[in-house]
Amino acid sequence: MKNYPVASRRAWIIRHAMTLGTVAIIAVYAAFIQWVWGWQSVVSLWNGAGWTSALVALALLLGTYVLRTWRIYDYFPEETGGHFGTLLRLVQVHNLLNVMLPFRTGEASFPLLMRREFDVPLARGTSALLVMRLFDLHALLAAAGTGLALQTGKVWAWALWLLFLLLPAVAFALRGHAFRLFAKVLPVKAGKLLEEVEAGLPFDAGAFARAWGATLINWFTKIAVLAWVLGLLGGLSIAPSFGGALGGELSSVLPVHAPAGVGTYPAGITAGALAFGADAGRQALEELGQAAVNTHLLVIVSSLVGTALSLFAARPKRD
Repeated sequence: MKNYPVASRRAWIIRHAMTLGTVAIIAVYAAFIQWVWGWQSVVSLWNGAGWTSALVALALLLGTYVLRTWRIYDYFPEETGGHFGTLLRLVQVHNLLNVMLPFRTGEASFPLLMRREFDVPLARGTSALLVMRLFDLHALLAAAGTGLALQTGKVWAWALWLLFLLLPAVAFALRGHAFRLFAKVLPVKAGKLLEEVEAGLPFDAGAFARAWGATLINWFTKIAVLAWVLGLLGGLSIAPSFGGALGGELSSVLPVHAPAGVGTYPAGITAGALAFGADAGRQALEELGQAAVNTHLLVIVSSLVGTALSLFAARPKRD
């Protein structure tokens, strides 16, 4: 004889597994912030800078999460159509896991969540994630190249930057030749996997342009916001603020990444700011270190707030 209350409870848990998991992740992350920094320090760091500036910066960072979600929404229109809220929650959970877990292990959650929520094959989801991460890394390096070209001020520097900026377009144009070569070299059994990997690429030039454009807008916006915050909290000029923002974000995409970026993200900010001309004196370095930690806290809090808000955007699955 079936135990209907137990079966009903199990079905409810399965149906709301992602919501329950999201709530659990938010709780653990909030506790982590309290343990490492304390929520009082998070609040107090903006008392001097002004809460209006904090809210503007937070809103802009949250906007980059929405744009990042739209990039995936446009990337998988058939699978995600009409479910932007669910996808927003998925992207935020993936982002939070990526921030919390060391060595980029949180990346594995994306294809798994896409398969669970939208029935996207693992190979296709993994391929799409790889393409988007290459877009992200390219955008960050292009932003860094902008700073270096501005510092150099030479025509050849801008020419090299432009060539680098166009690399994704060249690679996309040559994708057909690459896959035909792989099809000849790889075993016949790998044909299905190769098809799924190819399906994870942008469908056409329009889809590629939208994904590439969204990536560039997303990262240039985030770098600009973080540079502004660094200048506000650390009294840095434009070049060191820009370099610090780049250094912090580049540290977050590297394979060696501490849980929640503790230590590695502020160190990346400090290194980037110094590389772009920040004062290396003892007092200035202490102020830079504090500004780096505070900027890192803003990024962490924005991830937490974004994940919490995404709970209200997602529509529950129906029976």
